[in-house]
Amino acid sequence: MMDERYNPEKVESKWQEYWENNHIFRASEDKSKKKYYLLEMFPYPSGKIHMGHVRNYTIGDVVARYKRMNGYNVLHPMGWDAFGMPAENAAIDNKTHPAAWTYDNINTMRNQLKKMGFSYDWKREIATCTPSYYRWEQWLFLKMLEKDMVYRKESYVNWCGHCQTVLANEQVEEDLCWRCGEMVQQKKLWQWFFRITDYAEDLLIHCDKLPGWPEKVTVMQKNWIGKSIGSEISFKIEGRQNDIAGEGCINVFTTRPDTLFGATFMCLAPEHPLVESLSRGTDQEKAVALFVEKISRQERSSSAIETYEKEGVFTGAWCINPANGRRMPIYTANFALMEYGTGAVMSVPAHDQRDFDFAKKYNLDIVVVIQPDRTKSDTNQPENIYFDGQSTQGALDASTMTQAFSAPGILVNSGQYNGMPNDKAMSKITDWLEREGLGKKTVSFRLRDWGISRQRYWGTPIPVIHCQTCGVVPVPESDLPIVLPEDAHLLENGGSPLPTLDFFKKTDCPKCGRTDARRDTDTMDTFVESSWYFIRYCSPDCDNAMFDKEAVKYWMAVDQYIGGVEHAILHLLYSRYFMRVLNTLELIDFKEPFTNLLTQGMVSKETLRCPEHGYLFPEEALISEGKATCQKCGSDVEIGRVIKMSKSKKNVIDPNDLLNKYGADITRLFCLFAAPPEKGLEWNDDGVEGCYRFINRVWRLAGTCMEMTQGVESYTGPLSGLLDSDAKKLYTKTHQTIKKVTDDIEGNFHFNTAISAVMELVNVMYSMDLNTDQLQIQQISPEIKSVVAFSIRNIILLLSPIVPHFAEEVWEYLGNLNGITEQPWPVYREDALLTDEILVVVQVNGKLRSKFSVDAKSSDDLIRQTALADEMVQKHIGDQPIKKVIVVRKKLVNIVV
Repeated sequence: MMDERYNPEKVESKWQEYWENNHIFRASEDKSKKKYYLLEMFPYPSGKIHMGHVRNYTIGDVVARYKRMNGYNVLHPMGWDAFGMPAENAAIDNKTHPAAWTYDNINTMRNQLKKMGFSYDWKREIATCTPSYYRWEQWLFLKMLEKDMVYRKESYVNWCGHCQTVLANEQVEEDLCWRCGEMVQQKKLWQWFFRITDYAEDLLIHCDKLPGWPEKVTVMQKNWIGKSIGSEISFKIEGRQNDIAGEGCINVFTTRPDTLFGATFMCLAPEHPLVESLSRGTDQEKAVALFVEKISRQERSSSAIETYEKEGVFTGAWCINPANGRRMPIYTANFALMEYGTGAVMSVPAHDQRDFDFAKKYNLDIVVVIQPDRTKSDTNQPENIYFDGQSTQGALDASTMTQAFSAPGILVNSGQYNGMPNDKAMSKITDWLEREGLGKKTVSFRLRDWGISRQRYWGTPIPVIHCQTCGVVPVPESDLPIVLPEDAHLLENGGSPLPTLDFFKKTDCPKCGRTDARRDTDTMDTFVESSWYFIRYCSPDCDNAMFDKEAVKYWMAVDQYIGGVEHAILHLLYSRYFMRVLNTLELIDFKEPFTNLLTQGMVSKETLRCPEHGYLFPEEALISEGKATCQKCGSDVEIGRVIKMSKSKKNVIDPNDLLNKYGADITRLFCLFAAPPEKGLEWNDDGVEGCYRFINRVWRLAGTCMEMTQGVESYTGPLSGLLDSDAKKLYTKTHQTIKKVTDDIEGNFHFNTAISAVMELVNVMYSMDLNTDQLQIQQISPEIKSVVAFSIRNIILLLSPIVPHFAEEVWEYLGNLNGITEQPWPVYREDALLTDEILVVVQVNGKLRSKFSVDAKSSDDLIRQTALADEMVQKHIGDQPIKKVIVVRKKLVNIVV
């Protein structure tokens, strides 16, 4: 006998134990089956899961369960992105060790995920902080070093003093560290770099070969890679010979060689290696040093410099324009970036607004080299934009220009190229530069090599040794893994203890035997770990290689990857790069790791703010009729905007509270029903209650159906085999629902509309006034009973990927011996989709007034008569005379009165 209400506390633990004990979700290679690799981005073990995790993993779990029911051999693993700064920062705050904090959090979060009923193969669980994992990361580093895919150089880096580490450009947000929020500075350090730029072109080209990815993600990657086609031009430095170091010239990349004759000054990035040497010994040396120091405290991303006032300092040096011999002052300027081109900008103020503003500020020469083409009626420029009080019908005059002229035109002041359209002059000038040995055609990328060195403790040790005799020496493979000492303690300032630990740092050189060699005490950027974890899942227990090639050949690539769009550049680009490295090393035969990508929307909720206590957690405010009161002091609470859930704003819902009150399935149901997965989910307590009511509605319906269909076989034949009209309607509706749910999941994972379709079918069954009274049951036709049995069975099957514990329990109550997770997905009959009835809409004077169903073979005359006899229609017609009745395609009746 079924309980009166669904009891998640009793039911969910029962089925979680059943799945685990019977290894239901254990995956293994089976070449007789189609494989499906479903993966959500693995979490950082922060201590507890949040609603973003719940939504992300619920979406993935539904797809995994759906594919399994469709006959796929599904791999659905889970693990932990366990290294990184947050563990160290938390360890400092909580006076514990990063390792202890991390492992405790992993245990806590694993238990939380298991309570959600996710269909993970826990036997494949990995944690990136374990030596068995990062050993192979170190091994790959050595292989890359052998192939010159890794190099070490001294360079300016983004340095976070608080976190005591280097940050990638992508990890600096508005001058601040993405983790701690402290100001980032530029600092010169020896760093290890991966040559990701070697694959820039291939990464770019394949952005257009990822049809299963959202366009917004591929566009973000294209922009980050940033391909520019142009010219590299050499400007000789006055008074210098082109020495061995190549410092006699400044090489500039430009996409506008047509403006070369208009270059009047040079700007170098403050980090450019020539800045210091050019100013040394000049009157400008001190001013340059102060400027460089000032800029080192600013964010140096391309987006950030757009917001800064353009400023710079003369270095005291000059260079020569190769086109006309013009003497050009060399400045260091805040808008010049080392990450773009060569870090040097030939400044053409007449035709670039940024250069124009800089020239005006520092009183530098402006030379016009492109005039508007007056032979064309449309210059795409409004009048009076370049002159103060003058018409643009005359030639441009540098002395009266108020802003740069950037439109196409005709070259002037450009020697032999005068009179030539500027677009045609680009290739002509570049060809001349190549002939004269002054430049060449080239391609530049915004993408820079990936600096992976981090001066942190909690990360993968870099497997190299520094020897005074031999230089940098790779660690022998037989010595791997170089184990991070987990009993080491962070320094008081949060710095890494590794440089202070003689037992770790001091070692013998494997090449010459010197006993005073030292290990590299930097660790790898944590994004290195997350760039290949998905391939390790294919064979997590492989202990003699990075992965088992046959397992990888079977499972990869990931068929469906799910995670936040905030990872579009960092994680996703690095993962694509790593697969190309493995491909180059002939370890795999593919390049792209993820066939399809779903970027789910954020979970949001309104903020609550008390004038006395600040932001409040939802449980700290009493909300009634749109007004909120602080539970602490009784003050009126401001209900703010709906924004992304955030601990700092306290607009968060603890999944544990939901699990305790509603259970996993109702929490899952709301996450899927409230919005399509790619859209933001706005949290709504009433919506959760609605899902709770729906689950219990289905629970009661299942009890009713079980009573009336005992011993009855489900009808699965053709629609024509049914005679009872009610049975035919329900049978058709059920098959339509199966099709709708299948299409919605297969198409765009629109679980919200799939759930709505099931709700409609449940409503139809309730409308049939099914009864468990034995006398009335006996009077129900056998056809209806057999179709009811078919319908309730399929309702539970359709809901099973969404609310799996509930579905398992009901499935068992309905008398089925094998668990529902082992059942095939329902299949609809094409012949049963067609109904014998049509729905007719009735309008009176163009306004909807009623609807009714009639036999599909009904004549227009019968439809007209039925519409006029309709009670609601008669009410709206009243005593008014009918002027016209129009029947449109047996779907619409329009009555004009």
